[in-house]
Amino acid sequence: MSEPDVLLLRQKIHGLSVDNYAAAMRERLPDAEVAVAETPAEERELIPHARIVAGFTIDPELLDRAENLELFACSFAGTGHLPMNALEEAGVAVTNASGVHGPNISEYVIGALISLAREFPRAARQQNERVWQSYGSRELMDSTVTVVGLGAIGQAVVDRLEPFGVDTIGVRYSPEKGGPTDEVLGFEEIHDALRRTDALVLACPLTDATRKLLDDEAFKTLPPHAHLVNVARGGVVDTDALVNALRSNDIDAAFLDVTDPEPLPSDHPLWGFDNVRITPHNAGHSPEYFERLADIVAANYAALENGGEIENRVV
Repeated sequence: MSEPDVLLLRQKIHGLSVDNYAAAMRERLPDAEVAVAETPAEERELIPHARIVAGFTIDPELLDRAENLELFACSFAGTGHLPMNALEEAGVAVTNASGVHGPNISEYVIGALISLAREFPRAARQQNERVWQSYGSRELMDSTVTVVGLGAIGQAVVDRLEPFGVDTIGVRYSPEKGGPTDEVLGFEEIHDALRRTDALVLACPLTDATRKLLDDEAFKTLPPHAHLVNVARGGVVDTDALVNALRSNDIDAAFLDVTDPEPLPSDHPLWGFDNVRITPHNAGHSPEYFERLADIVAANYAALENGGEIENRVV
């Protein structure tokens, strides 16, 4: 077996084989040796030769064998599960998949907002029941959409909202960085944003600062006509507070791709609300996932070759 420049560890995502990843990498790097480790034995055999290793994680045993490793390209946006201290001590740069989910998750958010505004869930229920009954709806135009988190996903959401003529408020940990929204606030000012919000989109990472960010107090501040779309993590919302808000009509509706707990138990009360839509954490599903990952890794291979700046570097 040849000695690879780039080694792809065993991984599948969204029903896509790692072979798709390899094909995309070879197309972008025709002069590099790209290998796929299909078994644990092949991972151990090939990793000593690779300058770049790509995968979901790397265990200490593999890292000890990675004699020539310069870059570990994580296939997830989050890197909290990685042995970061060990990688840093070994002098290995770490990158993530930030940006890969921008197009697909932002499409999900736009679809959710339109679905809730135009009452498509009610239309589906009435069609199933063969009921012809008119009902009201809302427009996105001239409404205020608050986006919590202005990373790649949040920015993609704001970009796609622009043609709808909405006012946007961004909420982020570092408001001094600004953003594409009409207004940017910090987490300490979130209630000022919530009181003016018609639709709230959560697109932030789960951190100590964002855990249960939407609690009882936040739901008290949100207007009763507000819609919630969560594509962040379930833990950003206090689930008990959300259930209480829905039971009390403190918000109008919710579209949830993530929940806490997850998977959501079949007897959980969230399943029973007519004004809640739940999808199984698949807003990020995209047939283009490995293609976008390959763009990042190929660019970073070139950066290593030419002494350039590494994209998406976290360590």
